[in-house]
Amino acid sequence: MIARIGLLISATIGRWIPEPFILALGLTVVTALLALFFGFPPVTDPATGSLVAVPRIDAADKLLETWWNPGLWKFLGFSMQMSLILVTGFAIAQSRPVRIVINWISSLPRSTAGGAAMVAVVAMATALLNWGLGLIVGALLAYETAKSLDRRGIRAHYPLICAAGYTGLLVWHGGLSGTAPTKMSQTKEAADILPESVMANLEVSAIPLQETLFSGLNMFVSLGLLAVVPITLFLLAPRSADQIRTARELDVNDADSGDTDATDVEPSSVIAIVINILVAVALLTGMVLYLSDPDRGFGSISPNEINATMLGIGMLLHVSPISYLRAVESAVRGCAGIIIQFPLYAGIMVMMSVSGLMKMVSDFAAEHAGPNTLPLLTFLSAGVVNFFVPSGGGQWGVQGPIALEAGAAAGIAPSEMIMSVAYGDQLTNMLQPFWALPLLAITGIKARDIVGYTAIVMVVAGAWMALGLWVF
Repeated sequence: MIARIGLLISATIGRWIPEPFILALGLTVVTALLALFFGFPPVTDPATGSLVAVPRIDAADKLLETWWNPGLWKFLGFSMQMSLILVTGFAIAQSRPVRIVINWISSLPRSTAGGAAMVAVVAMATALLNWGLGLIVGALLAYETAKSLDRRGIRAHYPLICAAGYTGLLVWHGGLSGTAPTKMSQTKEAADILPESVMANLEVSAIPLQETLFSGLNMFVSLGLLAVVPITLFLLAPRSADQIRTARELDVNDADSGDTDATDVEPSSVIAIVINILVAVALLTGMVLYLSDPDRGFGSISPNEINATMLGIGMLLHVSPISYLRAVESAVRGCAGIIIQFPLYAGIMVMMSVSGLMKMVSDFAAEHAGPNTLPLLTFLSAGVVNFFVPSGGGQWGVQGPIALEAGAAAGIAPSEMIMSVAYGDQLTNMLQPFWALPLLAITGIKARDIVGYTAIVMVVAGAWMALGLWVF
């Protein structure tokens, strides 16, 4: 019964989901129209003290001006941080040791249900370490699992297995590379995003990871999802042979798995290898020194420290600098869609901010919630915002100050408000295919083929996250 519902929803939703780039263009137009018709609330006339409506022509001029500059380019520095997280995670996943493990794991399942559940567990577990690593490991494991089942004469439902490979983006913001918690773990990083008034209202200038990522709330939510999501995918697996669509039947046999760690990669010289290892060791030593500093430590890790560590680990695993470079080149090809779409979503975010749309969404949550329900409504509003702005850091930069101020007024700990936004941000990734672009490139699947399954997973996971926010 559950499997039939999954097939029905997948077929229904899939018809209406456009290609990710077209979706980004469409959301840009929709956001502009919403901003013009519903944004720009009345302002106070300094002469009379009364509220007057903002002329629509002035609103349109302001919208176009801010969208053009700085909108499209507002988060270039942050987008580079996120691109490096993806690229360094991809390079680690493409190293020979990791590929050996992936190939071994892919040979374990004996059915679509077991394959989907296993891929989800691995994708989510690795995403809790690093979202880029989880995304690429999930994609490669989904691709290899389907191939392994096919070689053994087992017909596997490819869309469900690929959907499982994307579930790492359902837990990433509760992991070590989660932007909001890591950005708030250092005073300087927090001050780069939050206004001075918000920083002044916080009891402490930085929120250590022990209060966010390693809190009881996040342990309940993130570890619980490691069980809830695989079980859901297991139950969604089609049981009838005529309902199964293999990779071969979907014409994706020529998908680029991105296997850059092949034996035909030109060898590096001994000197180059030694230099590569020395630089990698230096990067990792820097991280050890950072963690040993009593004024910093594990609780203040930011995206910069994560990227430096991932870079060093990847260089060591590849040994050869040429091999590592080839893996990075493949990663850049895989995230080409992200590179071109990130400015569009940055522009959407600025339009929502300057027009007041994002504040309206957040204020609605704050105005209609009490101390017990504010985190829950903030979580839901963050899910809505993420569909328009699928960038954890970009969203936190705009919604974070509003959420923290509302939490301070209601007497709610900043750490809980941080995680409320983080959970909402990661939840609707299952409906928004922006971050699925590398997975689509590696597996050869279409977004419309997986979004029905990820939407069902989103509903189940959302209920679990809401339970965590209610209980804790």
